[in-house]
Amino acid sequence: MSPSTDPSPPVVIFTDLDGCLLDGITYSWEPAREALAVLRARRIPLVLVSSKTRAELEAIRSQLQLDHPFVSENGGAVFSPDGYFSTSPEEAVRRDDYEVIELGAPYPALRQALRELEQAVGVRLRGFGDMSVEEIAERTGLTEADVHLARQREYDEPFLIEGPASLVTELQREARDRGLTVTHGGRFHHLMGDSDKGRACLHLIERYRRQWQGTAQGIMSVALGDSVNDLPMLRVVDHPVLIPRPDGSYDPGIQLSNLIRAKGIGPVGWDHAVLSLVERDQSGLAPASAPKKRRRR
Repeated sequence: MSPSTDPSPPVVIFTDLDGCLLDGITYSWEPAREALAVLRARRIPLVLVSSKTRAELEAIRSQLQLDHPFVSENGGAVFSPDGYFSTSPEEAVRRDDYEVIELGAPYPALRQALRELEQAVGVRLRGFGDMSVEEIAERTGLTEADVHLARQREYDEPFLIEGPASLVTELQREARDRGLTVTHGGRFHHLMGDSDKGRACLHLIERYRRQWQGTAQGIMSVALGDSVNDLPMLRVVDHPVLIPRPDGSYDPGIQLSNLIRAKGIGPVGWDHAVLSLVERDQSGLAPASAPKKRRRR
């Protein structure tokens, strides 16, 4: 069924990975298999929005059989498969088989800025670029092969503060003075440019809207996240879903009037929330076809 004939608005789903679609410890998505199958069958776009690198996301997209756009490194860049959308923005660059919108700061600049911030606050800041493969594997639970993918960073530097947590506010202020951002994910703080998951999602929402401009009711957007790092993404969608943390609590830093609190941790809660949303009747959300791909010349 195409968007032009479907009486309900088409749906786009954005999702964080670790602690949401992927189990925070095992990185398994198996408990979400049913919802993933429904999305695939109904051609509802599932856009991965993560702190992970392009290399990591490509591997996960392959496992999940996804062919939709994705957002790497906390909104650093939006990657759309070549030909996925019928038009291309002027600022888009071609890289391999993708049309890329770069929103973040380049990684070498972030590495230099991390050293400047370290001097400014007087406490050691250790980024991925300072850690061995073995240490990252131990801290994250990733295999060494996956760590090599995680170290192929382009727009975001995960780091640890070897000092009191109270330094975060000072770090954020120093970063802002340099036109950068410090945020916190599941295990690490992240240093990045003036970009975030929300800006990247808004870019894609607008592109889906233009692609589906023949639909009378526009589109409906859904996002699923579990930490304050996901707040910019949750703010910009119609249906924000908060996944509980491993102890069953919800991140207190996320307070939205329309927030949906998932029942279940990690991919269990993700599966339940997605099925509840996409299987509502036509008075709620409804399935939609993916944008038609244009032929390559």
